[in-house]
Amino acid sequence: LGGHPELDRTAAAEARAMLDAGRTGPLTIGAEGSRCGRPLGLLVESSVPPPRMIVFGAIDFAAALVRVGKFLGYHVTVCDARPVFATEARFPDADEVVVDWPHRYLAATAVDARTALCVLTHDAKFDVPLLETALKLPVAYVGAMGSRRTHLERNERLREVGVTELELARLHSPIGLDLGARTPEETALSIAAEIVAERRGGSGVPLTGAHTPIHHESGQPVAGRISSVA
Repeated sequence: LGGHPELDRTAAAEARAMLDAGRTGPLTIGAEGSRCGRPLGLLVESSVPPPRMIVFGAIDFAAALVRVGKFLGYHVTVCDARPVFATEARFPDADEVVVDWPHRYLAATAVDARTALCVLTHDAKFDVPLLETALKLPVAYVGAMGSRRTHLERNERLREVGVTELELARLHSPIGLDLGARTPEETALSIAAEIVAERRGGSGVPLTGAHTPIHHESGQPVAGRISSVA
């Protein structure tokens, strides 16, 4: 783009975040590469769909997570084998509500390196076959709800069905960051914060007093183009 040496780097980083989320729209940055100062207008045009978030377990916590997922720009699917719980009336904000066994649905649906899988079923008959499938897929995030005791017992069951230690290391369990969450909305925020940190390379520690970068670079390839409009 010319001008200040930081301009290209900032433009690329900000546009990459939009492209990674499958978003098309205007982007304004400062002429010296900051988000303030004399503005430079860019148009980011994405050619990829939004990333997917699949929430397994049609519980109250899932409804809150659906809303947060939509706010972050995900295409959100809720999946549960129990038709009495998995209804569009209970999850009006979801893009899809699927009645199927979670592991069977996951094995048949399309996922990619941006997909977030959130397992809230908290039931071994669902969790074990689902996580056995999920941890072998090249997705961005796999998290599972449960207490620390549940986590340990579930890991043993997963080892018994052949899940490797390397695969288990990919599992975020108990799911979410330590925010002291109590309500479904607070828990959804804690899960979303962990997903964003994993996606963007954040540490999850408070920025106050930290010496880590506020914005992290992402090396993931994206599809789209950037045009200068001002």
